[in-house]
Amino acid sequence: MPSVTILHATDYRYRTEVPLGAHRLMLRPRETRDLSLTSFELEITPEARIDWSNDVAGNAVATAQFDRTTTMLSIRARTRLELRAPVWPVFPIAAAAASYPFAYSPDDWTDLGALAMPQYADDTGRLSKWVERFVMSRPTDTLSLLKDVSNGITALISYQSRETEGTQGPLETLDRGWGSCRDFAVLLAEAVRTLGFGARLVSGYLFDPDGDRTGSAATGSTHAWVEIFVPGAGWVAFDPTNRAMGSANLIPVAVARRIAQVSPVSGSFHGRPSDLLALNVEVSVCQDGASR
Repeated sequence: MPSVTILHATDYRYRTEVPLGAHRLMLRPRETRDLSLTSFELEITPEARIDWSNDVAGNAVATAQFDRTTTMLSIRARTRLELRAPVWPVFPIAAAAASYPFAYSPDDWTDLGALAMPQYADDTGRLSKWVERFVMSRPTDTLSLLKDVSNGITALISYQSRETEGTQGPLETLDRGWGSCRDFAVLLAEAVRTLGFGARLVSGYLFDPDGDRTGSAATGSTHAWVEIFVPGAGWVAFDPTNRAMGSANLIPVAVARRIAQVSPVSGSFHGRPSDLLALNVEVSVCQDGASR
């Protein structure tokens, strides 16, 4: 059960003194049966009033309000937590959902709502046709189908790190043949939604003590993946970037219907676009006791 420390630093620098608008921070990891939060500290300069709330998905959201102008904004989050997700998980899938296609219960279907509906326009059904290649037969094993779709993305799409904001749509990723972890996650979520599954996007951190995972820097980095709802097993994590299933080495911070809803830091300032001189983000994910 590794104990992990995460340092997440975000720094903005401005050309002149600017008033800051409210900033929405999603930096506190979600506690689950596989993750226990030991401590969480948030430091912001200049001084801010911080109000905590939970959004509709249960994510912890800090809203920072500022009373003074500044030439810089520094946001530091320090988290300590314990991970206990098994490397080889066994999922207790309900018998009625073991084979695809299956029907969610009326309550599950109602509660999943938009999470089970495609979010991107696809007038010609290109994505539906693409994902159908992974459905070997009807019926077919549900978990094997989901693994095939997730692994198929990794096999067909090249990983490419991208520091710019925003995410490609699923058809854009298919057309380009490359994408970042965010793009992989959006494509997977949208693909399984066209098959009738409920899926949500996850933003968080990748713990990579061996330094051999795609999308990681050193021992860890920010990351994005997908959770798919399977009756009996619940929300099952799929990381298409690393052809992985299950929550091992994944540290969720926020879940949502759209990836844009889980940005770690979002906010505004009053001034001209050219007043923003620099934005720098540094993330360290290290096992306690390991060298940094």
